[in-house]
Amino acid sequence: MNAALAAFVEGPESHDFAVHHAGVATEHLLKAYLAGMHPALIVDGRHFDSLLHATGLGSHAGPLAKVKTIGLVDAYVRVAKLLPGKIPISKEDLEPLADARNGVAHSAIHDSGRSGAVFTTCLRLVDPVLEELKVDPNSYWGPYLGLHDKLVDEQVRQERVAVESLLVKARSLFEQRFGHMSPTEREVVLAAITSKPMITMSREAPVKCPSCGSQGWMAGEVEAIYVYEGGQSTVSPGEVLLDPHRFHCAACDLDVGVNLLVHLGDLPRGIFLDADPHYYINDEPSVDEDIYRGR
Repeated sequence: MNAALAAFVEGPESHDFAVHHAGVATEHLLKAYLAGMHPALIVDGRHFDSLLHATGLGSHAGPLAKVKTIGLVDAYVRVAKLLPGKIPISKEDLEPLADARNGVAHSAIHDSGRSGAVFTTCLRLVDPVLEELKVDPNSYWGPYLGLHDKLVDEQVRQERVAVESLLVKARSLFEQRFGHMSPTEREVVLAAITSKPMITMSREAPVKCPSCGSQGWMAGEVEAIYVYEGGQSTVSPGEVLLDPHRFHCAACDLDVGVNLLVHLGDLPRGIFLDADPHYYINDEPSVDEDIYRGR
């Protein structure tokens, strides 16, 4: 990460090195957190020799140098699952960082116009992982801590401005639509138009709209959350978590994507659903297919 920051401050001509090194550093930090829990959490689950090495049975496997591990995106997915609500970056936000890192590594090409945003995404993802690893931010960022703070603060400010603009527009539209109605008439109409989600993903859950107070809907992907049984090494699916990707309110047309949800007041970052977790278990592991898959 120090090499990435050093390249970033050199200016646009060095931003290819910056985004590449930042991507590698982020991947390694995510893997450090996972490996700290158990080495098996960073291996390609479809490669049995890798699992043998990760579980201390390497004498039955091939060379250690051929161990296959997950890549940046899949490492993010696993950490986000283990730290629900603590990672301010979505999988969609992360993809440009992965693309930039892979683009430089494969063909020395990346979108230089997005390097600042890509780099800031990396910084925001790293911060909560450092906290979980109990790493001192002053030590980790070193002389670049001030730059880190300014980049993050500027992106957060821009996102908050964007959200406030959406809220103002939504409140104005709500008043135009329903301001002339009596409270009773408005209640009947709102109950009808907000009873079902207008967006569909893996699952949806009703949530109070932060703009107009009507019933809105959070849509996202659903997965089973595994829990340890009796403090033993065995795990089982215990609850079902909705990972929100979008919020929409049919009453005021407030429509917010995953990158801005964190700024929408008290909207939950994750919603536990009343559902059977066994229904959401994936039979096949998902492994990120990128250049670092064999690292």
